[in-house]
Amino acid sequence: MSSGPVGNESGARLAERARQVVPGGVNSGQRSVPGLTDLVVTGTDGARFRTADGREYTDFHSAFGPPLLGHNDPDVARATAEAGATLGHMGVGVTEGEVLLAEQLAELIPSIEKVLLTSTGSEATFHALRVSRAATGRRLVVKFQGCYHGWHDAVSLNVISAPEKVGGHDPISTGILPEVLEATLVLPFNDSEAVRRAFAEHGSDIAAVIVEPVPHNVGALLPYQEFLTTLREETTKAGSVLIFDEVITGFRHDIGGWQKISGITPDLTTLGKAIANGAPVGAIGGRADLMDLFSTRPGAPAFFAGTYNGHPLVVAAALATLRKLREEPVHEHVFRLGDRVRSELTGLYERLGVPAVVTGYGSVFVSYFMPGEAPRTYADLLNNDASLFVGYRRRLLDHGLFELPLNLKRSHISYAHTDADVDRLIEGTEAAVKAVLADGGARDLENTSTMGGATR
Repeated sequence: MSSGPVGNESGARLAERARQVVPGGVNSGQRSVPGLTDLVVTGTDGARFRTADGREYTDFHSAFGPPLLGHNDPDVARATAEAGATLGHMGVGVTEGEVLLAEQLAELIPSIEKVLLTSTGSEATFHALRVSRAATGRRLVVKFQGCYHGWHDAVSLNVISAPEKVGGHDPISTGILPEVLEATLVLPFNDSEAVRRAFAEHGSDIAAVIVEPVPHNVGALLPYQEFLTTLREETTKAGSVLIFDEVITGFRHDIGGWQKISGITPDLTTLGKAIANGAPVGAIGGRADLMDLFSTRPGAPAFFAGTYNGHPLVVAAALATLRKLREEPVHEHVFRLGDRVRSELTGLYERLGVPAVVTGYGSVFVSYFMPGEAPRTYADLLNNDASLFVGYRRRLLDHGLFELPLNLKRSHISYAHTDADVDRLIEGTEAAVKAVLADGGARDLENTSTMGGATR
């Protein structure tokens, strides 16, 4: 039996050891990536990560986005270490750090009057739906095609769906009760008329509408302002709860979230790991009358618990992250580099004669390989050339650059990235795209489009 890590084992050997004791060798469903099944990460620093095979990559994946400051930010690491030296997790009462964090979230996020901490974004969205049903006594919830809100049953459907699955229920997992799926209405994103029709037919039984204001789990579908306005109007009129899932958009796009950018205030907001630069924390906050329905207030009807909610280490990481976001030009830096990436990639594809749309917002960018304007609906994304999308990202590895080689996944700039990193990205992308075009595209696309197609 191994007693600890071995420093000189190859990635292939360590990955094989993992597969012997961990199903698939990884601890989350999208970490086993075709072509990277022997990837073993041994170190992270700023905008880089290292592997067991001695390779170093400039990281534009950034753990799906939470480390806005970059990996191992020294100020966050220092605050976490200091907290760990003085304060353990009691699991009873409250700490001063929890109070300070709640006060800051209520100050920063327009919708938040009161807030509760969770350990993950999935827990936050689960509780948001539960309390919405508790408040309204209604059955139905509405989600949108292409939006991901976590692993729980009510929203585990219709994320990255095959064309023939769009328009019906497309669960991402088996084991979900049919009656649970049937209580979720799935509508097309950015379609105001579909929202109005759903409320005309079902409004009196809709407990909540949950939406990623920017569906980043399929890259970047920017919302029409009129669509978000319609959501606010229809939910208000019907007495339903409007939930903004800002697990991705919160803090990365604005310290006040997309609701501050759009001026549309939801009833509840869910947040995730970006609060603490990637440390395991989430939050649900919103109107005081809704938040007071949770059982953290004795006698309230909606049960709420979590052993690690408000853990001192993650609270310290969150407070340090928010301090840096408020005091340093983080957003100015990442927005400038993001603008550079989108502009220069657009020019690159034009020079190469490759039909492509480069879109995103702020520090997020994604290249869709298709003609036309920037996509606004999931149906638009069905035109993306997955072979080229996945293929060029695999070739980027040859140039020490990492963008996740799964279809429709976005990429990220962090505060640790530099102009020199952008230079290398543009150069490497040109070489990678040329190589894939010469090969006729990637051929092995099995398991590169995830989060859809399960048979219930």
